[in-house]
Amino acid sequence: MKTKGALLWELNSPWRVDEIELGDPVAGEVQVRMHAAGMCHSDYHVTTGATPIGLPALGGHEGAGVITKVGKGVTGLEEGDHVVMAFIPACGSCPPCMKGFRSLCDRGAVLLGGKAIADGTHRIRAGSHEVSAMNLLGTFAPYMTVHQDSVVKIDSDVPFEAAAIMGCAVPTGFGSATNVADVKPGETVIIVGVGGIGMSALQGAVLSGARRVIAIDPVAFKRDQAVKFGATGVYSSMAEAIMPVMEETWGLMADKVIIAVGDMKGEYIEEALTLTAKTGTCVVTGMGSMADADVKLNLFLFTMLQKTLKGNIFGGGSSHIETPRLVGLYKSGLLKIDEMITTTYKLEDINAGYADMVDGKNIRGVITFDESDW
Repeated sequence: MKTKGALLWELNSPWRVDEIELGDPVAGEVQVRMHAAGMCHSDYHVTTGATPIGLPALGGHEGAGVITKVGKGVTGLEEGDHVVMAFIPACGSCPPCMKGFRSLCDRGAVLLGGKAIADGTHRIRAGSHEVSAMNLLGTFAPYMTVHQDSVVKIDSDVPFEAAAIMGCAVPTGFGSATNVADVKPGETVIIVGVGGIGMSALQGAVLSGARRVIAIDPVAFKRDQAVKFGATGVYSSMAEAIMPVMEETWGLMADKVIIAVGDMKGEYIEEALTLTAKTGTCVVTGMGSMADADVKLNLFLFTMLQKTLKGNIFGGGSSHIETPRLVGLYKSGLLKIDEMITTTYKLEDINAGYADMVDGKNIRGVITFDESDW
């Protein structure tokens, strides 16, 4: 079918909405009519080359919609189902999946290659060009053809805008606190960077019973919003927070520090570990450039104070387990997702949306689709 999509043709250039040809689902795949797509910083990393992917590329890995076609052999899904996109499909049988780490499924190795899981071919074309879809999804388009393992069925009464960011921002952030950092009641937690992922991490820490949840962000708007989501204190930088945190914790510092900045840099590690208590844990959730291998770290203090530094992908969980859990928290009113969506955009306004993200105007921007797009 012919539709449209936001394509990146060259690095460091704007997204361009062009006509694309989308293939029908083969065995094991479904086609989805999209209703909403989240605008994640990870897609911005594609435009800068920090995340390498074949060009032209169709952006977007957060999204929600309705299944319109079902390929042969698909189980547990049917036309009309409301679904959330899972940016990491889980096969359930590779070594990481068998160990319970479905967020590290071996299929992750092919997600930026552009070739569909089902048959190893490209599902999207733009003229004579084969198109690589971000994480084999490409939510910046009104329709998608994806593997059944890349979608999670949800309740039909969940708003699509809220459902869309349950595909990445919410589980990645929330799980960084509840799963990876394993926040306990009474602990002091610091969240560095409070965009969509950081604000979800903040809520995860609050719901885990943290005594203090401190948000750090250079943008005043985000600091103000963090208080509304449960932050007990806010600072504009890690350097500014050191002395106040030391005084507030009687020199113990934070039990858990979660770095959720949009553009991770190696020098942030030492700053974050300075805020981390003895035997404390620092979780790196923010993404940096694939080419950046330099980290600033005081190895003597890291060893002598027995601190832990951990990476995080998808909040350390499985989309098919975490998504229903998050939907339940959202529907019960415990998890604020609607409040995280600052602005909605049409697909044609995608570059304005990303400019707002870079300028710190949004907690999360969301693209919405309607009859004019389908």
